[in-house]
Amino acid sequence: MTIDVKYQTQASATGGREGHARTEDGTLDVKLSTPKELGGAGGDGTNPEQLFAAGYSACFIGALKVAGQQLKVKVPDDVSVSAKVGIGPRAAGGFGITADLTVALPGIDRAEAEKLVEAAHHICPYSNATRGNVDVGLTLA
Repeated sequence: MTIDVKYQTQASATGGREGHARTEDGTLDVKLSTPKELGGAGGDGTNPEQLFAAGYSACFIGALKVAGQQLKVKVPDDVSVSAKVGIGPRAAGGFGITADLTVALPGIDRAEAEKLVEAAHHICPYSNATRGNVDVGLTLA
């Protein structure tokens, strides 16, 4: 697979789930904490699953806008995507994640909204990266 890269960024983490993560330009600079559900103390830091959920949500909105241009449908300014990301042991060993996206497209006819969501799922880089590896659910709010 060949990708014509238009943008690259870099982030680094230290200390794992009880550490710190920062982008090279410093625009993202976060303390990391392990959730109690994963055996950690919880705390006031974020975790990789939260960061993935935020990134997937934002990226999917971008994909909806591209799909809207392709399908000639105006995506509303108040479009929203909520991503619920889960983590746990896999039957085959190791750990895996799940993702469930809930998409709200106010003012769009349901049939048209479903077409937009399906098209966006084929456009979104996060969807393409996870396809076949992560169970991704799509719900239209």
